Amino acid sequence: VTAVNQVWCGDVTYIKVGGRWLYFAAVLDLYARRIVGWSFSMISDANLTCEALRMAVELRGHPQDVLFHSDQGCQYTSHKFRNELLKHGLRQSMSRKGECWDNAPMERFFGSLKSEWVPETGYKLEHEARADVQRYVSRYNISRPHSYNDYRSPVAEERLAA
Repeated sequence: VTAVNQVWCGDVTYIKVGGRWLYFAAVLDLYARRIVGWSFSMISDANLTCEALRMAVELRGHPQDVLFHSDQGCQYTSHKFRNELLKHGLRQSMSRKGECWDNAPMERFFGSLKSEWVPETGYKLEHEARADVQRYVSRYNISRPHSYNDYRSPVAEERLAA
């Protein structure tokens, strides 16, 4: 990957809220490992991933011919999600079945989120979880050093390349 908006990765994780799960979908630009889209829902379905994708498309200025890589989860194999990709002129790529490390940058981001930020006991309220995870995304993009970027943040790496 030699520039922004060539390859995006997507995945879904879950965060404990009370006695339930809050699902968090994220889209990462592989160039500088910047999170460019995200969404939350109490249901892990194609609506969740489509919303994160739409946010990425909007924030990145409607780029064309981006390769979107994900696992083979039902959210990404659904007609709804595939149609959303086509609608925005994006191409789809998927990991081999059962091979989570084919999408290692997303696994790394979610691992960092959970080990560095999310309380082990989770959150009491959904709105607290949403706000706190969004704070992490902002911190991750703007100020968190990333080894892949020679210890520059994703935003700093993209500025350097511009």
